[in-house]
Amino acid sequence: QLQLVESGGGLVQPGGSLRLSCAASGFTLGYYAIGWFRQAPGKGREGVQCISTNGGTTTYADSAKGRFTISRDNAKNTVYLQMNSLKPEDTGVYYCASSYTGVCSIGMKYWGKGTLVTVSS
Repeated sequence: QLQLVESGGGLVQPGGSLRLSCAASGFTLGYYAIGWFRQAPGKGREGVQCISTNGGTTTYADSAKGRFTISRDNAKNTVYLQMNSLKPEDTGVYYCASSYTGVCSIGMKYWGKGTLVTVSS
């Protein structure tokens, strides 16, 4: 069964850090660009960051620049999102998704079910 499973979400205080993981099963994650997306309460889903198969990264959310870092470990079939200096506005459900190719693009093929991140004191 082809699937992506996110983990690592939770409750964190403002200024804290979390590392999200996106593990793939049923397919080789290393063949595809992988993106992280988020959906804040009452808002639409937005792109956060994406990593291509050659390791190049694209940051979609201006608020993530300088605070979030996407990385991949193909040996573990996993992509990570390191989030530092978290703010309450980072609260939301975070999803990972795989592209159809090795290049970051708008259309995504497989989606995980998401992991909830709550930034609150």
